[in-house]
Amino acid sequence: MPNSSHLSRWIAIISHYSRKGFYEETLRLFRQMQNEGLPPSRFIFPSVLRSASKIFDSRTGRSLHSSSIRSLLSSDPFICSALIEFYCKCGRIKNARQVFDVTPDKDLVVWNSIVSGYASHGLLEEGMSLFRKMQSCGPKPDLFTWNSLISGFAQSGNEQMALKLFDSMKITGIEADVFSWTSLISGSVRNFNYRKAFALFQQMVEVAQIRPSSATISSLLPASANVLNLRRGKEIHGYAIVNGFEADLFVSSSLVDMYSKCGVISDADKVFDHMLVKNTVSFNSMIFAHADHGRCEKAIKLFYKMKIYGSVPDHLTFTAILTACSHGGKVKLGKYLFRFMQEGHQIVPRLEHYACMVDLLGRAGNLFEAYDLINGMPMEPDFFVWGALLGACELHGDVELSQIAAMHLSELEPDNTGSLCLLASLMVSAGRLGDAEKIKKAIKKKKLRRYLGCSWTQQ
Repeated sequence: MPNSSHLSRWIAIISHYSRKGFYEETLRLFRQMQNEGLPPSRFIFPSVLRSASKIFDSRTGRSLHSSSIRSLLSSDPFICSALIEFYCKCGRIKNARQVFDVTPDKDLVVWNSIVSGYASHGLLEEGMSLFRKMQSCGPKPDLFTWNSLISGFAQSGNEQMALKLFDSMKITGIEADVFSWTSLISGSVRNFNYRKAFALFQQMVEVAQIRPSSATISSLLPASANVLNLRRGKEIHGYAIVNGFEADLFVSSSLVDMYSKCGVISDADKVFDHMLVKNTVSFNSMIFAHADHGRCEKAIKLFYKMKIYGSVPDHLTFTAILTACSHGGKVKLGKYLFRFMQEGHQIVPRLEHYACMVDLLGRAGNLFEAYDLINGMPMEPDFFVWGALLGACELHGDVELSQIAAMHLSELEPDNTGSLCLLASLMVSAGRLGDAEKIKKAIKKKKLRRYLGCSWTQQ
C-alpha cells in the first residue's frame, strides 16, 4: 500500500507547479507519479485538469475523466466541477453538460462551473435556463454565478440585459464587486457607449466606493482612444499614476494604444519608455502605434528589440510589423517576415496577415502577385483582403483586377455599395464611361432594394 505522506508530497508538488503556470511540467510530474503506481487522488485532479486545459491537452483530460470513473471518483462534486471547467475551457460544452447531468449531488461549485461555461462561450440562453433552475430548485446563486452572466451578456453586446442582472443581483442582497462593475464598463465600451462607461466608472468610485482594478482601467481606456476624448484619457492616466496602476503592463499598454489613437504619439513613446518591464503585449501596442503613424523604421527597430527583452512575437506582433512594412514600402522585408512568421515561429497566417501582405504588394504595384497570393490562400478571403486589392487597383489604375475585387466585395457585403462606387470612379478615369454608367445604375438598384426592404419590415 502506498505511503500516504509520499502521496501528499506528490500532491503538493503538482499543485504548486500548476499554480505557478508550469503546465507541461505539471502533466509530466503527474505521469511520473502514475508510473510509480500511486493511486489517483481527488485533490490532484483539479490541478492536472487545469494544466491540461491551459495547453489544450484534451487527451490527458479525457484520460483523467476515464480514470475518475474507474476509481469511483466520478460522482465526487469536487472532481465533477473540475471536469466541467476542463471541458468548457477546451470548448467541449456538450461533454461538460454530460458531466453535469450525471453528477448526483450538484453543489454550488458544480452549478457555477456549468453556468460560467455557457456564459463564457456566449451560450447565454442555456446559461439563463440553468440559472433559473438554480433559483427554483438548486443552491442559491452567489456573486460568482451573477458575475458570470453579467460578464457574458456584457461581452455579447447585450448591455441592457447585463444591467438588468446587475440590478437584480443587488435586490437579492448580493453587493456588486469590482468584477461586476468592470464587466458593465467593458460592455459599454464594446457598444461604443462611452458616456455610459465613464458614468459607470464614476458611480463605481464615488458612490459604491469600490477601488478599480487594473482590468477596470484597461477596459475604460479604449473609450478615450480618439481626439475628442483625449482629456478624459489624460484624467484616467492621472488616476492610474496616483493609484499605482501605471506600472501594470496591461494598463501601460492600453495607455500607449490610447495616446496613439488620439494622435499623440509622443506621449505613447513616453509611456512605453517609462515601463520598467515590457512584454509581448506592450511591444505590440507600441509597434502598432509606430505603424499607424507611418514610423516604419522605428517599428522595425522595436520588433528586433523584442528579442533583447525576451519577448516572443505572436500573431498580433506580425500583423503590426507587416502593417509597418506596408506603410513604409518595405516589400522585401515584409515578404521575409511573412515567411519568418511561419518557419521561425510556427505561426499559421490568419486573414489579417494576408490582408497586410496584399496591401504591401498592392501599394508597391505588384498587383498580380497580390492576386496570386489571394488565390493561394488556404481559407476564403474576407472583405479586408479583397478591399486591400481594390484599394491598390485604384492607386495604380488597374481596371481589370478592380472588377474582380469589386465583384467579390459585392458578394461578401451586398448592401455595401462603396466598392462599386470606387469601381465606377476607376471606369471614368479609364475613359470607359459606358461601363461607369452601368455600375451607377446597379448601385441605384441596390439602394432601392435596400430601401424597399427596410420599408416593408417597418410596416
